Amino acid sequence: MIEIKNLCKRFGSTEALKSLTLTIPAGQVYGLIGPNGAGKTTTMSILATLLSADSGTAVVNGVDVAKEPRKVRRVIGYMPDFFGVYDGLTAREYLSFFASAYRIPEEKHERLVNDLLELVNLKDKADTFVDNLSRGMKQRLALARCLVHNPQVLILDEPASGLDPRARAEVKEVIRQLKYMGKTILISSHILPELAEICDQVGILENGRLVVSGPVSDITSGSQETRIINVEVYENQKEMLEYLHKYPGVLQADKIEKGVRLIFKGKREEQQRLLKSLIEKNYPILQFAVQPGSLEDTFLAVTGEGETI
Repeated sequence: MIEIKNLCKRFGSTEALKSLTLTIPAGQVYGLIGPNGAGKTTTMSILATLLSADSGTAVVNGVDVAKEPRKVRRVIGYMPDFFGVYDGLTAREYLSFFASAYRIPEEKHERLVNDLLELVNLKDKADTFVDNLSRGMKQRLALARCLVHNPQVLILDEPASGLDPRARAEVKEVIRQLKYMGKTILISSHILPELAEICDQVGILENGRLVVSGPVSDITSGSQETRIINVEVYENQKEMLEYLHKYPGVLQADKIEKGVRLIFKGKREEQQRLLKSLIEKNYPILQFAVQPGSLEDTFLAVTGEGETI
């Protein structure tokens, strides 16, 4: 459904994309993650026909985005990471406006708009002005707008950005429903655990390159050397935290209620050496608990960074 081959894009002296190659099968949800400036939005903008690549190809539903952009726009729904303000339009009028833009006959607007508002759980807000909706409601309305012309492919750039937990859950549920409807979805997000829940596959971008791609289970199991370790102590917590910040292989260390939670990259032998080192430092350890790897751990391991995405 989406085929990207050797895609390159440069902004001045900055290479935003470096020979990016990616395939997303029809009906799958693919999550794109990476640090700020990794190339996520650039990739999505090219697929949405808003940017031109310097070289390489991008094909959506069999249509080349560079050669036939108008045709591509008929089969995609694009949601940018900002909503925009529509003063004086209700939610109903907003969707009807976009239905007209897609040349959908006016006699079909009422049923279409009602169905979309019901899908995103906004039927009771149909006559509320868009500007008066909460951010979470606006995000769901933006998702509904993407579906006005019934596209087969959805490109969603940070759809849950800046939302509270309840609003994120609502957006996530809409995406699940769209997946059940058979839509092919490319989604970027900085909320890694939620991506792991809804995506069939994920890809990690760094400096314009795809460094890891595949099913979530394969990616996390492939990061066997990266683990979360909870170290419980009954005193000297601050001193131990400072020591761990400097210890080789510790990607991140944070204070928790009874000790330190750290992300550690190292084989079992190195985990044992870490424990031995803490004991030799006379830290009063009550528990040293190693947990399985996660998508977040994999991101930290393959990018070597701890910045937000």
